[in-house]
Amino acid sequence: MGADHSSKIVGTVWGLLILNTLGSAGAQTIVPLPRSLIQMVTMGALVAAFTLALAVNLELRIRPSAYVSLLTLLLVTSVISSANLGSGFGALFRCARLALFVGTLWLLSRWWDGGLAFVRHHIRMYFAVLGSVAAGLVVSPGAALPDLYGGRLVGDLWPLTPPQIGQYAAVIIGLTVLLVLGRRTDRTSAAVVIVPSVLLLALTHTRTATLGLLLGLALAIGSLILTSAAARRFFAWAVLCAAVAAVAFSSALQAWFLRGQSQENFSNLTGRAKVWDALLAAPRTTWQQLFGMGMGDKSFGGLPIDNSWLAVYHEQGLIGIALVAAIIIVLGGVALLRPPSLPRACAIFLISYCAIASYTETGLGDASPYLLHLALAASLLAAPAAATPLSTPEVPLPRISRWTRKSEVS
Repeated sequence: MGADHSSKIVGTVWGLLILNTLGSAGAQTIVPLPRSLIQMVTMGALVAAFTLALAVNLELRIRPSAYVSLLTLLLVTSVISSANLGSGFGALFRCARLALFVGTLWLLSRWWDGGLAFVRHHIRMYFAVLGSVAAGLVVSPGAALPDLYGGRLVGDLWPLTPPQIGQYAAVIIGLTVLLVLGRRTDRTSAAVVIVPSVLLLALTHTRTATLGLLLGLALAIGSLILTSAAARRFFAWAVLCAAVAAVAFSSALQAWFLRGQSQENFSNLTGRAKVWDALLAAPRTTWQQLFGMGMGDKSFGGLPIDNSWLAVYHEQGLIGIALVAAIIIVLGGVALLRPPSLPRACAIFLISYCAIASYTETGLGDASPYLLHLALAASLLAAPAAATPLSTPEVPLPRISRWTRKSEVS
């Protein structure tokens, strides 16, 4: 199988993984889509991704990966916690989904070489998703900005919530900015991605995604300052523009940030703190503290948990928290030890974004876009594969006659 053909299949597999992690719950769509149909599409995408990855890697050649190894241990913990069916048969289904997800990442690890190919796959697929959101906004603005979500942008062609759209927009904005600074794409192509993504991010009013984008980019660009004049110029201009915007548009920025909420509602994180307090106060056995209650829908008492660490504690226990913390620490540690480079900066951005978003979003303990972001970071931090030396055929030495040897000696 040719290298170009394999690359196309790998890109398709990555796109199918992204499709699987879009989820099945969200806003009301213009054309009502049964949840069972959406789940069939997303799960079918995961099965297809695993099948294609296996077909393109029949030799089962994989690269050692601390990230995927830790995910495998998290899968084992999830199976142990779900085996008693405390969360119902749905827990085993979620474990099977996570198993296919992790298995596909193992098969793809063969192509993790520290290059930017997966970054481009990431940007293209999420930009296509945002394209569907923009199309829905044009077709039916009322459905795309419903009162149910306080006028925030949702996906009305495919059910996507404002935090999802904000996350996708923030991630591809950050990665595209870094590609421009590294001169791996031209400014026109970058503007085509960045400008509409910024507008969609603003319409979602998603504070977590915005803070993750700004802080993640600051850390990523900071890692390039010593070696990149473009990064130094961009950082200086960004600080200047941020200072001017903070002074000139302070009231507008504050209104956008508060989203019309009262100070009390804002202080308890839109009701999240009450759910968190109730979850931590709930009685648990020692086994449940260690292994959790089993894989669920990331809710407690019928309300979303909206915190990755507490969701992992609830479903996979303290062992799950230790494994997720190890993932962040290992990836962050490897990124700090790598010499300055564009792949390293992209990895730092992704790791920082996921760590920041984990405070108000779930996803670090199950197949999700956040685990895909971290998988992309792991691929960027992988050492380039050693080149296989070309074998040189043995060339027989010419036979020298005895008379020639005697004449040379004389």
